[in-house]
Amino acid sequence: MFVRADCHLCGPVLETVGRVCRERGEEWRSIDVDAPPEGMERADLRARYGDYVPVVEVDGVQQAFWHLDESRLRRALG
Repeated sequence: MFVRADCHLCGPVLETVGRVCRERGEEWRSIDVDAPPEGMERADLRARYGDYVPVVEVDGVQQAFWHLDESRLRRALG
């Protein structure tokens, strides 16, 4: 999941992703597009996701941006 600090849309999506992944025993992580972990280029992340956060990907495939359809996430997780 790609997020940004102080994003009003990110909180509810983070909550849903966390809950669904806990229920299914799936690991997940969030990456701040403005402060990515070492090895990820901030400029690349900001250019790709900056206007669309939160962005949810499953196995590299984008499932949602701005808002998350929980049933779509569940289907993507199999």
